[in-house]
Amino acid sequence: MKYSILADVYERLEKEPSKLKKTEILSELLSQTPTELLPKVVLLASGHIFPSYSELKTGIASKMMIKAIAKATGLHKKEIVQKFKELGDLGLVAEECIKEKKQVALFKKQLTVELVFEDLQKLATLTGAESQQRKLDLIAELLVSANPKEARYIVRTVLETLRIGVAEGIVRDAIAKAFFADIVWEKKRVKRILEKAKNKIIVVEKGLLKKFGIEKTENKISEKSLSQIEKMELWKPKSNVDYVLLMDNKVGSELKNNIISTIENAWFRHPDYGEIARIAKEKGEKALKKVKIQLGKPIMVMLGEKAPSLEDALKKFDRCILEYKYDGARTNIHKDGEKIWLYTRRLENVTNQFPDLVKLAKNGIKVDQCIIEGETIGMDPKTGEPIPFQKLSKRIQRKYDVAKMVKKIPIRIYLFDILYLNGKSLTDKPLKERRRLLEKSIKEIPGKFELTKSLITKDLEEAQKFYKEALKAKQEGLMIKNLDAPYQSGRRVGYMLKVKPTMESLDLAIIGAEWGTGKRAKWLGSYVLACRDPDTGKYLSCGMMGTGLTDEQFQQMTDRLKPLIIREKGRSVEVKPEIIVEVEYEEIQKSPHYDSGYALRFPRMKTIREEKPEPDDINRLKRLFESQFKKMNV
Repeated sequence: MKYSILADVYERLEKEPSKLKKTEILSELLSQTPTELLPKVVLLASGHIFPSYSELKTGIASKMMIKAIAKATGLHKKEIVQKFKELGDLGLVAEECIKEKKQVALFKKQLTVELVFEDLQKLATLTGAESQQRKLDLIAELLVSANPKEARYIVRTVLETLRIGVAEGIVRDAIAKAFFADIVWEKKRVKRILEKAKNKIIVVEKGLLKKFGIEKTENKISEKSLSQIEKMELWKPKSNVDYVLLMDNKVGSELKNNIISTIENAWFRHPDYGEIARIAKEKGEKALKKVKIQLGKPIMVMLGEKAPSLEDALKKFDRCILEYKYDGARTNIHKDGEKIWLYTRRLENVTNQFPDLVKLAKNGIKVDQCIIEGETIGMDPKTGEPIPFQKLSKRIQRKYDVAKMVKKIPIRIYLFDILYLNGKSLTDKPLKERRRLLEKSIKEIPGKFELTKSLITKDLEEAQKFYKEALKAKQEGLMIKNLDAPYQSGRRVGYMLKVKPTMESLDLAIIGAEWGTGKRAKWLGSYVLACRDPDTGKYLSCGMMGTGLTDEQFQQMTDRLKPLIIREKGRSVEVKPEIIVEVEYEEIQKSPHYDSGYALRFPRMKTIREEKPEPDDINRLKRLFESQFKKMNV
């Protein structure tokens, strides 16, 4: 398969704002892709070279890419750096440079998807002496053989900045559209399909043609009653039925959602849409339903919803268990004999970063095979108290000096669920049964490897007392879980609720920002937030915010910030502190990285405070930090 075909699709996707049309474009590509290539094409179309859970990374940054473009084109690095400043996207830079390149390639190859994919994966395997030079040479060889458009997308793929607007939802819907019957109930689409979809197998609900005033066409149409359609095995591979045309949008929506949910649930258990696409094409819906969680492969974890109050949470379930909500990293421990894998909720493999947790798992898990879930928290080695997640995250990100980090940030884990035991999935079993099996499967190691502190109760007074204990222990709050519920990967399904103190919003000044890249190259984002020192008048940074704005708001904010720019350094700018924004956040944490000594966790913009001349002062930030563990939403 020519890589140029994929590059053309990338360009169409990049230009198309509509999610529905993006789905159509991608489904066309998938339906035309040979089965053996599907896993590779789906990965590449998603902007990835490896599945999200893979430990392998290309290890290529902008500086090396600039060198590779220079080597492939004969242009000086200074010219390329200048173009990067102007365009803000090395993919566009590569495209321009290939158009202008000064040297002619003698051994130019025709690029195929297979060749590009294999070469890009090689980047992660090149190690040892001169590995950086070999990586540079490999990228340059691809760019030498690429046309300008191909170069744009090769560079973006390597840098993991494809930005064509294809997220998991579009991939999921494209798989459904490519390999299964398309359910249609809108009058315009029904007519269009009957006019254009020749040589397709079409099932039509009886009475639809008459109702829509459509004459029978040359298409292979089979008219059936609605009850017959609902009993049909519509979800065999697409060669069976191409389209099902209905009058009732409620029935149509339900049928369509059934297959989309089946595809998504398979992905929750095995988060690799490339493999899911192959199964869908070859074997259909029944095989997707049989996709099981596997040892050594992460799954999407079940998510909790925030409850308005503790009282509301207790009323939600007939039987519930209350657990401390720990401020740590959600961790899945996979054990197969002596082999241990550790995964985060974002599917990151952190086994190498936590050798101490691997040792605890080997000593504390009594069964041969299992997947156990818990919360890993960092501890202060001097005080023995929990540290904020922000500090623990340094261990997740650290690939080197791991032994040093183990001593600097010791951990403990609190376990709360078991999803797999000795060859059998437990996700369909109620939490009460899973908790019992978890307790039997582990040997607690005090202060290191323990079950979550829990309480089974429906009594509000008893629950409030337990909540206060959790906050006094410097934990985030409580999780309230339905004891009768199964485990639903990847969704907030209301089976577990979180109760945390409600934090007040802050009014903060924007004192800096960064120019974006790709589609956002002309916008300022990643805003530096600051409070004010009332004694000196100085603005003190306390976090960076990049969410809570639409594309239109990013443009409006850029228009307002540009006249306020004081100085620029690379892509970063410093601005006059004249724009005040109301900011919501999860928590305030101590941080040496910001002038204030504090950092907001997950800040998001609520609104611009047009009427406010200056931000909150540092004293309010301190008061909120000190009070956050005392406040209770009960």
